[in-house]
Parts: sequence; C-alpha cells; structure tokens
Amino acid sequence: MSGKIDHSRAQVLIEALPYIRKYQGATIVIKYGGHAMVDAELKKGFAEDVTLLKYVGLNPVVVHGGGPQINALLSRLGIESHFVEGQRFTDEATMDVVEMVLSGKVGKEIVSLINSVGGRAVGLSGKDAQLIRAKRKKLTRKAAGGDNPPPEILDIGLVGEPTRINTDFLRHLSAGDVIPVIAPVGVGRHGETFNINADIVAGAVAGALEAERLMLLTDVDGVLDQDRKLVPRLKIADIESWREKGVISGGMIPKLECCREAVARGCAGACILDGRRAHAILLELFTDEGCGTEVVL
Repeated sequence: MSGKIDHSRAQVLIEALPYIRKYQGATIVIKYGGHAMVDAELKKGFAEDVTLLKYVGLNPVVVHGGGPQINALLSRLGIESHFVEGQRFTDEATMDVVEMVLSGKVGKEIVSLINSVGGRAVGLSGKDAQLIRAKRKKLTRKAAGGDNPPPEILDIGLVGEPTRINTDFLRHLSAGDVIPVIAPVGVGRHGETFNINADIVAGAVAGALEAERLMLLTDVDGVLDQDRKLVPRLKIADIESWREKGVISGGMIPKLECCREAVARGCAGACILDGRRAHAILLELFTDEGCGTEVVL
C-alpha cells in the first residue's frame, strides 16, 4: 500500500465530520422520485446513500413515488388515464393498479436495492399498522357566471390527503435499525384505500416526526431565481412573493407548498435537490456548500 496521503479524500471526510455529529440520531425524510428512480447507477447510489446515513447514526425514512410505472401498467391493461386539474382521477380499477405498483413492484425494488448494499429496509403501505390515515381530498375550482357563485366541486375519485401519521410505528422501526420505505397509499376511517401524492405524504411524515430534514429529490437543480441561478436558501415568507412574480411556477409550486407545510408542522428544514446528481443526499447533508435549495422559516 502506498505511503502517500490523498489529502483531497481526507479533506472530504474531515469536512463531513461536524455534520455527522450535528445530525447524530436525527430523522431525515427523503422523497424518492424522478430520474433517480429509473437510472441504474443513480438507483444504486441512492441505496448506498440511505444505507450510509443509517450506519453513521441518522434515521432515514423513504417515501417513494411511481407515476411513470403506474402509467405503464394502466396502458398495458387498457385502462385509460385522465386527469382533473392536473390530478389523476382514481376510480377503483385505477386504485387497484396504483396499489399494486406502489406497494408491490416499486416499493419492493427499493427495499431490495437498499438491502443489497448492506441496509435493513422494509416496505410499507400506508395501510400497514394504519401508518397513513387519510380522507378523501376535496378539489374545487371557481365557477363561471356572475353574482359570485359558490365554487364548483370536482370529483377526482379515490384521491386522498393525510390526516394522521402513525409516528410510534415509524420510530419503533428506526430504533430497530430498520429503514422504512413508504408507498403513498392511505387508509380511510371506513377502510377505504386512497391514492395520495408522494410529496404530500413525505411532507406529512416529516412534519409529524419533527424531522431534522425533508429532502425532495427532483429533476431540477432546486429553486432558481429570475436569472436562472440556484437559490441555496429560501425563506417560507418569500415563497408567495416569488410565486406572484412568476419566478416560481409549474411543478415547483406544489413542492414548495409541501416544504412549507412540513416546516410549519415541526420539520426543522426542507431541501429540494437534483436527484440526477450522484450522491446528492450526501452532498447536501455533509458538505459546507450543499447542492440544492434549503427551505427554512
């Protein structure tokens, strides 16, 4: 073995040390989605990152999406998808496919990847131990006509929103060195099954657990300013004004709303990261520079 010291590699470890100490025992909720879920190298890197977090004393909790996989199976089964105000209408047949894909195929693949690199992961549906209690989501839009008519109520089927997270169950798993991998499927008070947006579930879990960080993996660098430059830190109070100016638009709006809700409910901070960047989670948590946008009070 060479006697030469690779100072650059040693410096990386030294830089990480205070952050490892800072986050010791902390809960980190990670929403896993986008390109990071389909590229083979990124999938392996994600599994390694999550496993490393557990080994150095953090408690990662993974919430995953699966929209493209759901679309592919619906297409093969000849079930037509349609959307209402950008949200998938979920009838019983669609819900069966959603649950099959998320709780079965996608969730088990993530669990297998984490376990293959030395982690101990378990796949969960929101129905397990009533992990995610939910209610039917109400969607409205402004009605046409004069005299200020009441808003129109839209039917989006079995789409839900979380009402309670079984935090005791999640903490029990984390205390046993298990990494929970959660499919965003909820259960209603009468046993109904609900399809829930994965970002919303991740935010609800992070808030309920009072996590140190919520991390949303996306297919963009993070929040960009008017000059298309990455914003390293964004205060919740500034989100609305940026939205009104058009700086924040499209798919970034619901992600920032998710971050705002999580922080308001007790999460210390939320981050929007580019999941296409290898080991983005480690770079954000354990380096001085970070690599995404942190959303704070």
